[in-house]
Amino acid sequence: MIYNRVVLCRWYLLPVLGVLVALFRSHRDLLLENAVLRHQLQVALRTNPRPRLRQGDRILWVWLSRLWPGGWQQHLSIVQPATVISWHRKGWRLYWTWKSRIRLGRPRLSAEVRELIAEMSRDNPLWGTERIRGEMLKLGIVVSNRSIRRYRWRRPRPGGTQSWRTFLVNELRGIWAADLCVVQTLGFRTLYVLFFITHARREVVHLNVTASPTAAWIWQQFINATPLGKLPTHLIHDRDAVFGHDLAGRLKRLSVTDIRTPVRAPNANSIAERFVRTLRQECLDHIIIVNDRHLVRVLQEFVEYYNQHRPHRSLHLDAPQPLTVVSEGSVVTRSVLGGLHHVYGRAA
Repeated sequence: MIYNRVVLCRWYLLPVLGVLVALFRSHRDLLLENAVLRHQLQVALRTNPRPRLRQGDRILWVWLSRLWPGGWQQHLSIVQPATVISWHRKGWRLYWTWKSRIRLGRPRLSAEVRELIAEMSRDNPLWGTERIRGEMLKLGIVVSNRSIRRYRWRRPRPGGTQSWRTFLVNELRGIWAADLCVVQTLGFRTLYVLFFITHARREVVHLNVTASPTAAWIWQQFINATPLGKLPTHLIHDRDAVFGHDLAGRLKRLSVTDIRTPVRAPNANSIAERFVRTLRQECLDHIIIVNDRHLVRVLQEFVEYYNQHRPHRSLHLDAPQPLTVVSEGSVVTRSVLGGLHHVYGRAA
């Protein structure tokens, strides 16, 4: 009974106390509080179950944080005060980005000066950037070295050359990539994984493990990967000395072009680098390798899953070995690598 009376007292006294406190507050604070509560009610009544704040909502709260610094945090329930502060900082960054836009920077060179730079570099192929800048100073034209390098004439490429991207597109179906990756075992041994992967379907055609890779061993793995004369037209690999100096000559005798990527250019062999990343993220980072035989079994199981079941975004979510879509029958599940991955299919 006493508890009920306390609850009733709170129910009636709290609004009364709120009204008494409001009598001593300024008219400005009451108007701002009313606007804040009305805005939060409008946000809560939006049709989306979890309404997202719009740009106007953010501007309103940033404006309130500056106009009402003493009370805006007490009536904020839709977001955290730190969020409003971050909006304010983002607005300042956008403001200073607008203030420091390109119109305040160095003016662009006129068309006549750009043509003169191109003419000097074309007529004098032995001149460097600094020499051209000196000649421009003799004519009373002040130009930076960076501008000269940008607008100087460049010799056109010979007609028979093509860009790296164009080459990969034109020779897509005949390109293989090779690479080595390192795996540490439970006993702190270092094992090397060599693989060959096609560019057309991202299919791993061969993979093997060794503790001491040599040029002879790599050549034998290439022979094992090409049974019945199934040869690529180009083989891309990095400049690791383990591939040997005579690999290009051996490949040429098989009518295969050897392509070594430039120094410190992993993107030139991006298909192989991507497979190494996938192999680590989806397999090796979650398994402790005991020895070389264990690693071979793990890699064989993963490569089978990779080639036959794993969808690839570059293949429009198809597998390297195209899948046959079956829409009838109950769905069955098979685990891969002890449950690390699962394969789903239809029962026969």
